Amino acid sequence: MRGRVRKANTTILIVPVLLVLITFLFWYQTWFGRKLSDRDMTQYLTDTSQPHQTQHALSQLSDRIAAGDPGARRWYPDLLALAENKESQFRLEAAWAMGQDNHSEEFHQALRKMLQDPAPMVRANAALGLARFGDASGDAQLRSMLQPFTIGASAAGVIKFRMKEKDEVRNGTIIARIRPAGSGPQQDVLCPVGGVIQRLLAPEGGFVALGGEVAVIAPDEVQVVETLRALYLVGQPEDLGDVDKFANGGSGISDRVRLQAQATARAIRDRQAKGKS
Repeated sequence: MRGRVRKANTTILIVPVLLVLITFLFWYQTWFGRKLSDRDMTQYLTDTSQPHQTQHALSQLSDRIAAGDPGARRWYPDLLALAENKESQFRLEAAWAMGQDNHSEEFHQALRKMLQDPAPMVRANAALGLARFGDASGDAQLRSMLQPFTIGASAAGVIKFRMKEKDEVRNGTIIARIRPAGSGPQQDVLCPVGGVIQRLLAPEGGFVALGGEVAVIAPDEVQVVETLRALYLVGQPEDLGDVDKFANGGSGISDRVRLQAQATARAIRDRQAKGKS
């Protein structure tokens, strides 16, 4: 009897330990802070069959480029290839990584091309990267990043929302689902940008047409600050209207955003004055 009790107690102890160990191993394998070997970097950047591994490698490559690691250059061809990958997540992360080396003319030209990408976040990262080159060709994109983004319906049908106003969203968040008329499959309405849901434009349970307005997404603070920093470098006089809205402060505008906007507005006006002199 005592042997059975001991065996039962041992089993009770082992099960939670195994659960903790399995959870830790899963977290460690998917944690982007885990340092990858050069061999892993090469494999993950060329084999995209495991997307989280490729994203892990892209994250670390971006950090190595930003730190001025000369060894990172061996993966530049892989980075340029990922900039043209069919997966938008790879393209947007590649655009961010390329922006870390503002001396590479190959990256410069690739980022210019990415301003025409169909994915808004890819265009955004391309514009931010170009600003590091002192290139204002992404100015219109930067200006749009300070403005709300309107999401259109991915199909016609009855809409059911999964998020509500004031909810924070990320690129790829499912905002709503649409049930098309007839027997067609249900369609997800994905948020292509990050931010906060400012307004829901379609009635819950109502009918929306293909491309009809579904929701308005306000940019979050991180995006606003990064955009204002880019405009500090390359902003044009036509950007001042949007910049001054943040510089003047007001409800919901943090001191961090307000101060950056004021610095950006001064930099733009200084360039404008020098251009006239």
